[in-house]
Amino acid sequence: MFRKKLNDELGRLSVEQFREADKAPLALVLDNVRSQHNIGSAFRTCDAFRVGRICLCGISATPPTPEIHKAALGAEFSVAWEHYDTGLAAVQQLRKEGYVIVSVEQADEATMLQDFRPEPGKRYALVFGNEVKGVAQEVVDASDLCLEIPQYGTKHSLNVSVSIGIVLWNIILNNLK
Repeated sequence: MFRKKLNDELGRLSVEQFREADKAPLALVLDNVRSQHNIGSAFRTCDAFRVGRICLCGISATPPTPEIHKAALGAEFSVAWEHYDTGLAAVQQLRKEGYVIVSVEQADEATMLQDFRPEPGKRYALVFGNEVKGVAQEVVDASDLCLEIPQYGTKHSLNVSVSIGIVLWNIILNNLK
């Protein structure tokens, strides 16, 4: 018989322990993500996978807001974040810091997610775009590669928070073990 575990049985880190813990060699860039619920979800997913930081860009809201908190459930306090005026400014800074820039976008010459294998020892900045327009073309142009999530239905895209979960799960659990 299955019994649901209580929260205090899960052995989760405190915010202080999380901040001190080793992080995945990843940064998340949100390029003009308009929904604060999607931003909060990104924080919560980054906390779950111990992503090092989030770069909020352009119109992307920044904590603290009730809407971000509603989806993040406090992860906005554990995951480091900063704001940039544009996605391009964020990726230029991350490149200076040695990150490989990876836009998650449907693009010519994109690598399908299941075929992507990060190189050991490298750090990756994963760029996710606006819910309608996607990643800005100037950011795609500044990227080292694009990843595409295969899709088989009638819609053209997935919700950005769903895409973040799929990509982080795939990269961390299948490639950065």
